[in-house]
Order: sequence, then C-alpha cells, then structure tokens
Amino acid sequence: MQASDAKKLAAHKLAPWARGALGLALVFAPMVVAAMENPHKAARGSSPMVQRLLADMAAKPQKPVRKELVWSGSDIDGDGAPDFANPTGGVPRGHDEFGDGQFGARRDGGSRSHEGVDYVATAGQDVKAPMSGYVTKIGYAYAGDSGLTFVEITNPALGYVARAFYVKPSVEVGQTVRLGETIGADQSLQGHYPGITDHVHLEVMQPGGERVNAAELITRKLVVQA
Repeated sequence: MQASDAKKLAAHKLAPWARGALGLALVFAPMVVAAMENPHKAARGSSPMVQRLLADMAAKPQKPVRKELVWSGSDIDGDGAPDFANPTGGVPRGHDEFGDGQFGARRDGGSRSHEGVDYVATAGQDVKAPMSGYVTKIGYAYAGDSGLTFVEITNPALGYVARAFYVKPSVEVGQTVRLGETIGADQSLQGHYPGITDHVHLEVMQPGGERVNAAELITRKLVVQA
C-alpha cells in the first residue's frame, strides 16, 4: 500500500468532527504562519469579514456604566432581606449652628451625647418605617409640648425598638407596619430651632434597651444599574 493510500484510509477512519478540525487546521495554518512572520502586514491584510466585525465594534458606542448610591439596611435575622431602612432617604445631618447629627455627638456642652442619628428631611415629606413591627407608642418629643411627636415601632422577632422623632403620624398604636411603609410626615423644626437643618431623629434600641448607632445598620452602597 502506498503512503498516499494509507493517508486516505487514516482520514476515512477519523470521526466527522476530527476530520472537520483537521480541515480547518489545513486552511488556517498558512495564515497563522504568515501572521507570525509579518504581523503588521497580516493585520493590514485582514479578511473582509474581520474588517467588518472591527468596523461594527467601532461604530457601536459603548453604553456608559451607571452607578447609583443607594441605602441598604442590615440583615439582622439572616433571612437575606434588610431589617432596617432610611426613614427619609436623606443623608445624616452634618454640622450646623445647633451641632452635629451623628450618633454620639456632644450635646449641652458635653454633658450628654446624641442618642440617635438625624436624617435630613424636607418639612412635610413622607417618613418611612425604619423597621417592620407594631406601633407601640406615639408620644411627644418634648415633655409638655404637643407640637412635635415621635412614632415608636417594636419588632418582637428581632427584639429591636425604633423611634422616629419629629413625625406627624399617619398610623395608630397597635397598627402593623412594614419596612419602608409611610408612617407620617416630617415636621418642621424651625419654630423650635430657627435655622436648624430639618430632619428625622432616629433612635434604635437593641434587645436589652441599649441604643445603637443607626448609621451602622443603614449604610450607603454604590450599585451598578442595568
């Protein structure tokens, strides 16, 4: 048997996919060798199909990646869903002539500390439930002054209690509220503290009653939008 006959017989015994791969290798091998010998010339001599693909890629503008800062609540019970939410959607109050709005800020010359976090708001805007649970109390922000009120929500499953101050309530004691549901409207503080940044003062108590920093439970994250 001659060598050429042996090659034909061997090719016949190859599986169809193997014969196809062998054929493609025989077709493209010279092109690969040419590209290796003279890459600049090979790039200029690209096939029309490759040139069209490159032209299409250049013609199609790349969509800009949109990123957005969103508020994200901590998942305390580990069910994969947030358990806390920003009541106003605003940032924590910075420094103004009445002090700072972060947790632990100095008050009354240092004799006490700020027990909550102040979230910037616009008077009259909706205030959202910072936590799911039951409305367990609606009270006055300042004793003997009925002008400013707070809403207290208790979540028995978590053992946490949240109080949102300077809220005109649209809910009642005993009512069930869901995280992010409207519980009232923000009240202006200008009558009490002219020039202060209007805000909702949020206090969060963990099991046992100790107040914790709400800014550690409600954080801001950069999210890529589709």
